[in-house]
Amino acid sequence: MAGIDRKITARLQGRVGPSIFQPFYDVLKLFEKETMVVRRSQNFYVLFSLILVIFTTGLFAWGANLLLVIFALTLSSIFFVLGGFKASSPYSFIGSQRELVQIASYEPAVLLSAIGMYMITNSFNIMTIFTCDKPLYIPLAGILLAYLFILPIKLRKSPFDLSTSHHAHQELIKGITTEFSGRALAMIEIIHWYESIIALGIIFLFFSSNILTGLFAASAVYFLMSIVDNSFARVKWQKAFSSSWLVALILGVGNIIILSFLSK
Repeated sequence: MAGIDRKITARLQGRVGPSIFQPFYDVLKLFEKETMVVRRSQNFYVLFSLILVIFTTGLFAWGANLLLVIFALTLSSIFFVLGGFKASSPYSFIGSQRELVQIASYEPAVLLSAIGMYMITNSFNIMTIFTCDKPLYIPLAGILLAYLFILPIKLRKSPFDLSTSHHAHQELIKGITTEFSGRALAMIEIIHWYESIIALGIIFLFFSSNILTGLFAASAVYFLMSIVDNSFARVKWQKAFSSSWLVALILGVGNIIILSFLSK
């Protein structure tokens, strides 16, 4: 997925681009490099974050409770933020602060997605949601749109790539990841892969009444996010926070209110 994303970006910029396996080559190369640290404990937080996100992905694949998955994923992000703060660099410190803002920005829409699915299926269990014979994207259209709005935050793409960026276009250099190198940086990249899978997995749940439709929807959304990433400039953190909450309030909460009236 990361390789395809880079390929799409290259094509949009008139380049051929690297192999779709380049992200794997990059991570393997990082594991071979020397790991330089400001404080040794900063890498332990990244390791805990990686363990938690792998555990969270396992819960999601196993069909566990969706709320548990969301909370475990948030805890993984918090450990990552703690690692950024521990590095004691002005760039990583500001990047960590922005990462916290991003977490506060996307959490309402993610939680509303779980609440909306519960209102339709009467369960937070992912397997129950997956086997639901009703197309969730129709009654949860507002929540789905709110989730799509904040999805670039989870995928670390413009216009919401505030704390760190795959592109050299921001004043924080690499933000929260500035003081990480070698194996720690490789683990951070793997964490991002797992987070992307879970984020798109929630998209799949909206369309899971038909597996092929769900896979197509998740793929189409990922392609759309790549287009958005290369089409919009990064916004300020104030704009990201206020717009995310406003969209969640209008579309997400509005959708919940409509569902509550229809269920009576």
